[in-house]
Amino acid sequence: MKASYGWLLKWILAAILIGVGFTMFFSKELVFLITGIVIIVFSLFRVVPLVKSLKKEILRTINIVEIVLDFILGGILTYVGVEALQSGIQPDSIWSMAYKYILVFILLSRAIIYLYSVVFLDEKTEQIKFWSHIGIFALGAAIIGIENFNEEWIAWLLLIISLFGGAYLIYDGSKGYGNYRKYSLSINQQKEVTKDSKIEKDLPKSDQPVAEKDDDRPFVS
Repeated sequence: MKASYGWLLKWILAAILIGVGFTMFFSKELVFLITGIVIIVFSLFRVVPLVKSLKKEILRTINIVEIVLDFILGGILTYVGVEALQSGIQPDSIWSMAYKYILVFILLSRAIIYLYSVVFLDEKTEQIKFWSHIGIFALGAAIIGIENFNEEWIAWLLLIISLFGGAYLIYDGSKGYGNYRKYSLSINQQKEVTKDSKIEKDLPKSDQPVAEKDDDRPFVS
């Protein structure tokens, strides 16, 4: 059994995750910034796998157009977030409305393009991907129907996710810490056994008293 310090990393990540969740909840400017960065990263990481895996030219073209549009929209949200953080002023209400419809566009376009490629372009898929995209479409449609939807909704959602994620990391890290303490206890027990064995080795083997050696010097009366 070896010592593992993964529990410490999980606790640090839990603290960071919960801290970021609360920070975004109380600083709505960060919601724009984080959302924009997530969209940009997601768009960039999709490019190479899609180009390599899609065989039909029309599929590649449609997906590349989607990625470019998502990248631009993500850049807009990132810009708004950075400007708001630098100025210390919350974004105008028009940006809150823009935030809503940017999310709607990204969700609906992803679902529609996926379903179109499956139904009309014979793209093979899996059940879990199919139903997840149905869920994405439903989520985008639901956001349209929520009149006062804005970045605060996402702030609440991110806070809840960060709390649940942080709680799981703390719980999982606690199990790892328990294993670490058991390992530490086993080391101490081994040291005690080794120490006792050494002491026992130094003690006399027999219970009989050790006879004193006679002095060779002559007795003087």
